[in-house]
Amino acid sequence: MPHKKQIGFLNGWVLVVFLLAGSPVRSQYTLDDFKKGELIYQNSLSSKEDIKGWVMEGPGVTEFKDGWMNMYSPGEKFHHVLWCPKDFPGSFMAQWELQNLKTDAGLCIIFFAAKGNKGESIFDPSFPKRDGTFSQYTKSDYFNNYHISYYANGRDNREREVAHLRKNKGFETVQVGEPGIPIRSTAIHKMTLIKDDAHIVMFVDDRKIIDWTDDGKKQPVWQDGKMGFRQMQWTHFRYRNFKVWELQH
Repeated sequence: MPHKKQIGFLNGWVLVVFLLAGSPVRSQYTLDDFKKGELIYQNSLSSKEDIKGWVMEGPGVTEFKDGWMNMYSPGEKFHHVLWCPKDFPGSFMAQWELQNLKTDAGLCIIFFAAKGNKGESIFDPSFPKRDGTFSQYTKSDYFNNYHISYYANGRDNREREVAHLRKNKGFETVQVGEPGIPIRSTAIHKMTLIKDDAHIVMFVDDRKIIDWTDDGKKQPVWQDGKMGFRQMQWTHFRYRNFKVWELQH
């Protein structure tokens, strides 16, 4: 029969393991656990007219062919961000398809819940002009957001591949996730980004790469705001079928 001290030690060890594991329920979520509500935005991204009102920051260009929007920086000049003009709610499901046309190097990011510190639009004319420089988005004194790097193969950090979720301002890495889009893949992939209030989840196709809940302790949970597609200067992807739904609870 085990000694009382041994039993106490074992019980303590079980408690430590449980605490270190965190909530196993969150980690068990699959794409099927989230239900689409009302469709609140859809854009095929198939023509110049489709992105009328969208805002490009930095020397990126868009070209349209075969029902796709190509995005890149001519001559690999610099990084760039393309913003959708719509404000999305604090809970949503977004999906889009994309394909890598240049596997040598690149990095893709999605910004979301981007909004001014005092509730202003990120395009408020009083804010400094942005040109694609990363710190203008991650360490801004004017607006906040979350961002996920879901394709990571920058020439400054070769073959990182693993997805990162960061909370801004501050460039705080809140989760190092699973590998994102494979760095050599030329397949068409479907991205799904889910924000259920404080719970943030992302999938590449049906494979989960991010699953994190913001406790709101250091900074508040960011809610509604804009979404933007960022690429580093070496990147050439094409995009289509951007859709956003409310979440059905």
